Amino acid sequence: MQNTNAWGQPIGQPLPHWQPPAHLPREIITGRFCRLEPLHPEQHAPALYAANQLDPDDRSWTYLPYGPFATFEAYKTWLQQSATTSDPLFFTIIAQHTGQPAGLASYLRFDTAVGAVEVGHLKYSALLQKTPAATEAMFLMMQTAFANGYRRYEWKCDALNEPSCAAALRLGFRFEGIFRQARVYKGRNRDTAWYAITDTDWPALQTAFTAWLAQENFDEAGRQRQRLEAFRA
Repeated sequence: MQNTNAWGQPIGQPLPHWQPPAHLPREIITGRFCRLEPLHPEQHAPALYAANQLDPDDRSWTYLPYGPFATFEAYKTWLQQSATTSDPLFFTIIAQHTGQPAGLASYLRFDTAVGAVEVGHLKYSALLQKTPAATEAMFLMMQTAFANGYRRYEWKCDALNEPSCAAALRLGFRFEGIFRQARVYKGRNRDTAWYAITDTDWPALQTAFTAWLAQENFDEAGRQRQRLEAFRA
């Protein structure tokens, strides 16, 4: 039922108990397939750099505003600069079965006044791509944000980055539109595609992720029995 004010104008749903959330903490987030550790360059840089070298070419850097890095020293310097910020707040994704760093992710663009935060700076190495840990890392970050009182969880990417757009939809984000000529990076234009999950979307998505990640959904070789989309449906 639509809410209206004294003049009969439609207005948004009241939020009588709304309290702005705190900035998300720099703490370890643990799952079954992976854990996310706050970025620690001295500890994580060698393994992350080695994992990135497993990619056959540099195409995984195309839609990131930095990289590729020609040397380990250049990469480590960038990690050291990134580790000092709280926005973006960087995490190293550790594969549980190896204990080795396999990728990076971050929270960014915190807007605690409205309870919104974005996920980004995703850099998955070949050790992480298309694995259960890759999906679980995104679930763990979503779950942490909503558990800490956020109302809106965003995903933004270059509108030409088809794999990123497809990943957002698979994970349950809703497409909200394209901001034309939103950025300039690496000497070129970027139209930005916007996706989001809200706290009203989250309960059903959380149930779907939990069912997909359950042990019984994977066979002895670690292959999924049902796709995430099947549980979301």
